[in-house]
Amino acid sequence: MGPSPERYRALSGLLKRKQAADEFAEHVRRRGGAGMLRRFRNNKSAMFGLIILVFLVLCAALADLIAPNNPIPSPPDLSIALKPGFWKAEGVPGMPLGTDALGRCVLSRIIYGARVSLSVGFVAVGISLILGITLGIISGYFGGWVDSTLMRIVDIMFAFPALLLAIVIVAVIGQGLDKAMIAIGIVYTPQMARIIRSSVLYIKEMEYIEVQTAVGSSHLRVIFRHVLPNSVAPVIVYGTLMLATAILDCAALGFLGLGAQPPTPEWGAMLSKSYSYIVSGAWWAATFPGIAILFSVLGLNLLGDGLRDILDPRLKT
Repeated sequence: MGPSPERYRALSGLLKRKQAADEFAEHVRRRGGAGMLRRFRNNKSAMFGLIILVFLVLCAALADLIAPNNPIPSPPDLSIALKPGFWKAEGVPGMPLGTDALGRCVLSRIIYGARVSLSVGFVAVGISLILGITLGIISGYFGGWVDSTLMRIVDIMFAFPALLLAIVIVAVIGQGLDKAMIAIGIVYTPQMARIIRSSVLYIKEMEYIEVQTAVGSSHLRVIFRHVLPNSVAPVIVYGTLMLATAILDCAALGFLGLGAQPPTPEWGAMLSKSYSYIVSGAWWAATFPGIAILFSVLGLNLLGDGLRDILDPRLKT
């Protein structure tokens, strides 16, 4: 026997609602893209942050072409150690920002340091995105004892300060740039998991999710077709802010000697080796790497702040 007329009408209504919901979602995506681009161009904070990010990416990509000198000369020329740059007549030609304690070009090391810092930031954020999105979706979508177990693990990780937890992880798995990437990625996994979970808890109660479940769609289809795409906005915003924090934590680990190891040109390690020369008059050896950290973190924070304003539906007119 076929389905009863009432059951048939109910299923037909659900299918029509599903089709209408899909068409509306596609319409919103098409119109939302153009509106979002317009709001992005009009947001000065986001544009300024994007300019800084593009500048850093270009420096990292073109470091071999634009760096005036080799950042790791072998052997180092100690006869030009701690020489000033363009602001003094006795500066070394070809080294506009002066030299460090081993006679290496500060500008060249800063340019190559952008490659190191951005690599650590993007890899660490990628690790936290993969782990955090996986944990957050599983926890929020299935709920119950799965949610309770995963969130208790996240709460335990939240009990430790981020930098302290990164130091502990590096102490366990070993020092080095690759270990710092893994440590920073693990440290920021709980924050991403919480953000994704909160979005999933809201989205899974929406009517179109109930329609998908009622027509027999599998959990994987619902998650990858509907839940995950609608959770992207907070991921983009927080991922951008997390990139700035990851660069800062990378510099902190390098400053403590737990991140990039000498002679790798990394901003935190440059600060660690040069801050003691500030009082002796060679202020440039530590000041310019610090300025590089300042502007990179400032730019990424402004970009994340602008993206939050753009993607927040409460701020749309």
